[in-house]
Amino acid sequence: MESAGGLLPSPDLIDRTLRIENSYTVSRMRVLESIPGNPVGIQFRPIGGSAVALMARHFPNPHFNKVVGLRAGQEGEIEPLIGWYRENRVKARFEILPRADELDLGRELARLGFYPSEFHTSLLRDAIPGALAKSSIDVERVTGAAAMEEFLDAYIAGLQIPTDHDGFRRNVRPWLVQQGWSLFIARVEGKPAATAILYVEDGAGYLADASCDPAYRRRGLHAALLERRIREGSATGVGFICGGAAFLSASHRNMERAGMRIQFIRSIWTERA
Repeated sequence: MESAGGLLPSPDLIDRTLRIENSYTVSRMRVLESIPGNPVGIQFRPIGGSAVALMARHFPNPHFNKVVGLRAGQEGEIEPLIGWYRENRVKARFEILPRADELDLGRELARLGFYPSEFHTSLLRDAIPGALAKSSIDVERVTGAAAMEEFLDAYIAGLQIPTDHDGFRRNVRPWLVQQGWSLFIARVEGKPAATAILYVEDGAGYLADASCDPAYRRRGLHAALLERRIREGSATGVGFICGGAAFLSASHRNMERAGMRIQFIRSIWTERA
């Protein structure tokens, strides 16, 4: 039985997926950490070589305030980590994979007042783009300062960032020159309408941070950005493509249409109110 173009989920692929996801998140956080004085309050706490606790004390982005990669036998790390987040007045999140030998992690989190409040799907496919339909939507790679400003126009609109657009732009312009990153814009009638990022590391491509201006949704822009990034990843010689989305969301369904298949569904544990 084959899946995702010949790839089958395996412990090795899961571990590689987690590494590339974490590497991308850390690279985003390093950009913020590099701001003089570290005003966002970026901190990292490695745990036993396989896990890491992330914190952005003054930026309530849940992706930057979480614990990822805990394995069986690390249950004793959970309570001190909860204390660390509480001391910094940050809401902790724990991402737990459905590994049969890691049930005690969930038991310990439940004992300490946490519960699985969300589920997030990891999807996978090979990097061969042959089965993809070529989109008619104009998608271009961002290669210069002018295009970067257009990328940020669409990104800010898609995330509906309410205030301090100048500060946000200043803080994230370094994305354009980060190692392993490729930024893309999808246009509608020449106007920047949607954005996405491809991150390449360790022989894998990670589909990251897609965003679409609400005025241009339901026009196939996300699908076009998926198609372009898969082709781009294939051109770089990666062995597989991975990405994530909320279970059964529009993004999840678009990824399935692009030949991606579920690799695993992680539970996200948060503290009961």
